[in-house]
Amino acid sequence: MASVAAGFHALASLLFVSVSAMAAPPLKMGYYLYTCPLAELIISKTVSDAISRNPGMAAGLVRMHFHDCFVRGCDASVLLKSTPGNPAERDHPANNPSLRGFKIIDQAKARLEALCPMTVSCADIIAFAARV
Repeated sequence: MASVAAGFHALASLLFVSVSAMAAPPLKMGYYLYTCPLAELIISKTVSDAISRNPGMAAGLVRMHFHDCFVRGCDASVLLKSTPGNPAERDHPANNPSLRGFKIIDQAKARLEALCPMTVSCADIIAFAARV
């Protein structure tokens, strides 16, 4: 009986280690510190400027982040535009016209791409924007 329990414990430990090794690295502040040091500052400035012109945009960005992350994790899928025969989440009647802040995210992305091309993910931009 003891050998069965020991075998189960060993199997459980192996499974835990295997799953842990496959997991993504933990999220952390300063992730872009070395690859795009001004990323958080650029996003913060872009969002702050937009919110100073329209304070209601703050809630819109939080809502965008929620809708982006709600179903299958934060993947920036909410930013995709519809194509013929393939409607996008942003154009669904439940989200359009109430989901807003796309121009702010686009502006932040353009500024980041000019400084650090292909470095900062759109999902991270949405998350940073919602945090401001």
